[in-house]
Amino acid sequence: QVQLVESGGGLVQAGGSLRLSCAAPGRPFTMGWFRQAPGKERKFVAAISWSGSSVYYSDSVEGRFTISRDNAKNMVYLQMNGLKPEDTAVYYCTADRESDTAALVTTGLWNYWGQGTQVTVSS
Repeated sequence: QVQLVESGGGLVQAGGSLRLSCAAPGRPFTMGWFRQAPGKERKFVAAISWSGSSVYYSDSVEGRFTISRDNAKNMVYLQMNGLKPEDTAVYYCTADRESDTAALVTTGLWNYWGQGTQVTVSS
């Protein structure tokens, strides 16, 4: 059983920053973040390979968000800067044993999901 636990969500003003954390499985997993705004489908945000050498971002967050991981602590982070009201969503941590990060980003077939953490950006 793979459990993912997100934390760090909250309310922030536009232009502000938040850092999301995810307690990750203690084994080689590719990790990612998705988000789902009210009434919309869940969308990819960022992904990182087990080694951290490969990272991917959606166009909407490229240059503002940074995904990172600390394998010694079994943690994955999403640093979010320059937040906009359109970033408001429930953010989900996701994981998969697939080592091909690019393939996971393309297919979207992630196996494990956290419960989500709410991020609200006020204008």
